[in-house]
Amino acid sequence: METVRIDILNPKAKKLLKNLADLDLIKINKEEERSDFTAQLKKLRSKSNDALPIEEITKEVEAVRRTRYEK
Repeated sequence: METVRIDILNPKAKKLLKNLADLDLIKINKEEERSDFTAQLKKLRSKSNDALPIEEITKEVEAVRRTRYEK
């Protein structure tokens, strides 16, 4: 399967594409149905309340390194 993104300039072209989809020759994916990594990332980030302070991040990184190097 090959995926191609197109910009429709003429409404007649959209009708032709719909006819091809009705014949099961192509599948039309709406833009919002597309699972794009950056879109997913933005969605996840928008749900976070606050960013962690750098001190908390540093503390967590140091704890992970300490446990890793103790072995």
